[in-house]
Amino acid sequence: MGRIPDEIIETIRDRVDIVDLIGRHVSLKHAGRNHKGLCPFHDEKTPSFVVTPDRGTFKCFGCGEGGNAFGFLMRVENLTFPEAVRQLAAEYGIAVPEARGESGETQRLYEANAVAHECYRAALRADNSPGTRYLAGRGIDAATITRFEIGYAPDRWDTVANALEAERIPVSVGERAGLLKLGRSGGHYDLLRGRVTFPIRDVRGRVVGFGGRVLDPDQEPKYLNSPESPVFQKRRSFFGFPAALEPMRREGRAVVVEGYFDLVALHRAGVDGAVATCGTALTEDHARELRRRTKKVVLLFDGDEAGQKAMERGLEVLLPAGLRIHAAVLPPGEDPDDFLARAGAEALVALIDEAPDALEVAIRRAVARGCASPADKADAVASLAPLLTRVASPVERGAWEDRLALSVGANPEDVRAAVRAQARGEDPAEAVPIAPRFEASEVRKLKQLAHSLVEHPHLGLTVEADSLLDAAGHPVVDLIRRLLDAAGSERRVEIDEISEGLSEEARAILYTLAADDHPPEEAVAMRTVADTNRWLAGRRERERQTELTERLRRGDADALEILRAKHEASRVPPERTH
Repeated sequence: MGRIPDEIIETIRDRVDIVDLIGRHVSLKHAGRNHKGLCPFHDEKTPSFVVTPDRGTFKCFGCGEGGNAFGFLMRVENLTFPEAVRQLAAEYGIAVPEARGESGETQRLYEANAVAHECYRAALRADNSPGTRYLAGRGIDAATITRFEIGYAPDRWDTVANALEAERIPVSVGERAGLLKLGRSGGHYDLLRGRVTFPIRDVRGRVVGFGGRVLDPDQEPKYLNSPESPVFQKRRSFFGFPAALEPMRREGRAVVVEGYFDLVALHRAGVDGAVATCGTALTEDHARELRRRTKKVVLLFDGDEAGQKAMERGLEVLLPAGLRIHAAVLPPGEDPDDFLARAGAEALVALIDEAPDALEVAIRRAVARGCASPADKADAVASLAPLLTRVASPVERGAWEDRLALSVGANPEDVRAAVRAQARGEDPAEAVPIAPRFEASEVRKLKQLAHSLVEHPHLGLTVEADSLLDAAGHPVVDLIRRLLDAAGSERRVEIDEISEGLSEEARAILYTLAADDHPPEEAVAMRTVADTNRWLAGRRERERQTELTERLRRGDADALEILRAKHEASRVPPERTH
C-alpha cells in the first residue's frame, strides 16, 4: 500500500472529533477539560479512561493504553495504521491517494456487503415488490423503511452474485462475507432469497451482515442471519447500531430486544435508544459493549415462557458486568409489535419507562410457581441462586437475598447458604432445609402441648386445626400429630402404641414427657391448649397477611380488593378457644 503523505495525516488528525470517535465505543462524561469513561481495552468498574479533546489524545490510567485517534481506531478495530487513516479520511471526506494494488481483505468484505445492501434496497423499491406488500401488511411505513434501510432479497438464486460480478468482486469474497453459498455443482448462489432484509452495522456504520425474514409463513427458518465472518460476530453485534448510540448516551439507558421487528416497533413508539440481538442469546461480549456505553439496561422480551426464560438467561450474563438490569414484562403471548398494535405507543413507552428491576421480576415468577410447601420454597430459592451469585456488589447481593427470603417465606440465612453453595458449584437446594424451622420458644410451647396431650388425650379434640400441625418435619410436631390421632380416648395413652413409627427424636421426647414426675393437672393442660390455639391463630393471620402482600406484589388481583382484605383481616380478633 502506498505511503500516505504527512500533510494528509495531519489534516485528518485536526479534523477528527476524538470525543465523537471514542464515544461510539465508550460512554463518556465531562470531567473538567477532559471526558472520562470505562476503558474499552480491559474490564474495570471505576472509570480510569480519559479523553483530552484539546490534545486529541486518550489515556487509560488502569491498563496504560494511550494515543491519538488513529491509535484508538487501530486498537479497537484491529486495523493497520494506513487502514485507520483511510477509514477516518473516508468518514470526513478527505481525499487520500489511491493505494497501489489490491486493498485489504477486510475492506473487500465491507464492499461486498455494501453492494448486496444496495441490491436489496433497490429490489424493495421496484414496482410490485413482494417485500413492500409484506411490510405494508405489518404496518411499516416508508419513513420506517428508510430509517432502518430495510430491503428485499428477491426469490432468485443470482441477484447478489450478479451484482458482485458487475463490481468485479470475486465470488470467494462474497462467500467469505456470507452473501453467497457454494452449490453442489460448484457454482455460487445467494444465501438470502425471498426475504425482507435488515442491514446489521457496526458502531462505525459499516454493513457487516444481514438478517432476513421470510414472507411465506410456511418457509423455514423464519429468520436467517448472515453466517459469521471476519467482520461479523453475532456474539458482539447489535442491530440498531450506530443510530442508537447517541440516544443511549442521552437517556442513560439501553433497551434490548430479541428481534428486528421488535426494534422497529420501539422506534415507531418513539424509543430510539434500543438495539436487538442478531439471532443469538446475550453474551459476555454484548455485556461489555453495553457496559461501555451505559449503566442501565431494560430487557424487553416476549411475554411467553420462552421469552421470560431468555430474560433470566440474559440476567446471568449482564449482572456480572455491574449493569442495572430492568425487565419490561409483556402480557403472555405478545411481542412488542403486538403490544404496540393493541395498546398504542404511549402504553409501550410507559411499560419500558416503568420497568421493574429484573431480579424482582425473576423473584415474582418464582413465587408465582408456588411456595406453599417447604419443598416449594427450597426449589424457588435454588432456582434463583444462580442469578444472585452473579450480582457484582456484595451489598446489593445481600439485599436481594433478604428480598428473596421475604418473598418466599424462607429464613434469610438459608438463602445466603444456598447462594454460597451455588458459588462453590454445589447444589443450592441441598443448602435449604425443607423442614419447617422453629425457634427455641416455639419448640418449648409445642412440647408443653404434647405433655398436656400425653396426660389428657381427650383435650386433643379442642386443639384448633393448623397447617403447622398437618405437616411432618420437626420431631415434636410428628409427636403431636400422633397424639391428636389418639384424641377422644378417656384413658391414658399407651406409650408403646404411640411410639410406633415415630423417629428416634420424637420417641425420645415422648418418653421424656411420660417419665415426668410432675404431670400437668387437667386445668393447667386446658390453659396450655387455649394458649396454643391463640398462638396458632396469630400464626395463621401472619401467613394470610404475607399471602395478601405477595398477591399485591404480583399484581394478580385488584389492588384495592387486596388492600381491603388486608384491612379486614387485621381487624379479625384472635380466635377464641373452647
